[in-house]
Amino acid sequence: MRSVLREPEEPRRPLNLIHSWGIQFLAFLREAGVATLILLGGLVAVRFLVQPRARRELVRQLYLAGVKSLPVVTVVGMFTGMILSLQTGLALRRFGQEVNIGTAVMVSMLREMGPFMTGLILAASVGSSMAAQLGTMTISEEIAALEIMSIAPIRFLVMPRLWALAVMGPLLSFYASMMGVVGGGVVGLTQLGVPWSAYWDNATLFADNKDLWVGMLKALCFGLIIATIACHQGFSARKGALGVGEATRQTVILSFLLILMTGYFLTRLFYV
Repeated sequence: MRSVLREPEEPRRPLNLIHSWGIQFLAFLREAGVATLILLGGLVAVRFLVQPRARRELVRQLYLAGVKSLPVVTVVGMFTGMILSLQTGLALRRFGQEVNIGTAVMVSMLREMGPFMTGLILAASVGSSMAAQLGTMTISEEIAALEIMSIAPIRFLVMPRLWALAVMGPLLSFYASMMGVVGGGVVGLTQLGVPWSAYWDNATLFADNKDLWVGMLKALCFGLIIATIACHQGFSARKGALGVGEATRQTVILSFLLILMTGYFLTRLFYV
């Protein structure tokens, strides 16, 4: 898939409501197909990492997606664990079982909250930035210039961003989960009277390796979703600065929606 640029189509005037729905559905299928081709092209283009320039760009994207997201992930992960610990502990205190908050926090962070919060952070910060950058390049015809020079935008622009989020998504998710467990332990010790040793014993005793791997799989899927949507929206930007803003907004909205739906179906697949 060498070209990612498409000439804008003339809007078709719907004859009635059913016709309008049909036009919108076909447009959705067309855009979904283009996004899928971008995803597959970016995954296949990993073979070009043998080139030093591609490796340097991948390292740069890893830094932007991972290292620069660490402060936000740290704060969000820790306070997510603190909220889970406090709310769960207050409920369990009625039955004298607040010592079990370690299990609830660990399992919740590994399975759901760690990948979910990491996905939202990456979508809001990294995904929106990618869409804005690629949208600006599309509007200023830099993408067209790359294609004229026989440089495939999928290989040059999509592949490093896609693989950077695919790698950093699981790593940041695990880091956020551990920060959440630490935050939950602090709340348990200072506000619920749960000793750290008891908290940690319960956290590690009942959490399975499956919880970890399912959470990592979710984070991997979320990273691929965010990068694909960001690149697709960036390449689809039209109408100058207004189009760049719209591409950024659509990236965040679509990423949030797909993260929620994908998280549910993966949980349904592995735990029911």
